[in-house]
Parts: sequence; C-alpha cells; structure tokens
Amino acid sequence: MTHDQQPVRHFEVELPAELPAAPRPRDFLEGFLGQSPNPPATEDPVREAVIAALRDIFDPEIPVNIYDLGLIYAVEVADGHVTITMTLTTPHCPVAESMPAEVELRVLAVPGVATCDVNLVWDPPWNPSSMSDEARLELGML
Repeated sequence: MTHDQQPVRHFEVELPAELPAAPRPRDFLEGFLGQSPNPPATEDPVREAVIAALRDIFDPEIPVNIYDLGLIYAVEVADGHVTITMTLTTPHCPVAESMPAEVELRVLAVPGVATCDVNLVWDPPWNPSSMSDEARLELGML
C-alpha cells in the first residue's frame, strides 16, 4: 500500500424491517413553504372548484397557471353566479382578447356555476410579487 492510499473500511448498517414512505413532492413543497399539507376544509366547494378550474389555465408565455401567477385578483361566488376580477401580465399580452373568454368558458363548466362575469382590470398592474410561492419555485425565483 502506498502512502496516499487508505485502507478500505467496511461498515454494516442495520435497516428497519419497513422503511417509511417517501414524501410526495407536493407534501414536501407545502412543508418547505411553511404551509400545512392538509389545509382546513373550505366553506365554499363551488369557489374551490372554480379556483381548481383557473389553475388549469396557463399563461402561453410562462409555464405557470394564471391563478398561481397572480393574474386572478378576486373570485366571488353567490347563488351560482361567479365574478372573476383578473389582469394580465401586460396590456400588450397576445391573449388579451382571448384569455377572459377562456376563463369564462372554464368557469361555466364548473358544476354549480350558472353564470360568470370576467372583469379584466389593469389597476393595480400585475408584477412578479403577485405570484404564489409555488409559482416562484416553479420558475426558479425562490
């Protein structure tokens, strides 16, 4: 054995009979961001279903859904009528004319929603601080 070589050492490790399940990525993300992996039950299941539908709509230029991107300012539900107040990343966005119509169609497809109004506003203007922590993490900004 030369001077710079070290002897090989062998270690034995005893593993438990049953290993715990690995955490799911979403559980890890929620734990990492300091959120509860089991949020409390919501008071309005229609509103939550509308938000889920909004999370299925993605900005064509940024790979994040419009809800987590912070483009949705308000979701109001009353007796089957939904009012969405939203913005876009810029008034010159290529989907400025089509996005509100897509939002309306997706929301109207939610069970329990009879009518929907989508209000597109420019004040306050969107900025990256409007994004959720999950969106920031997805874009490598966290």
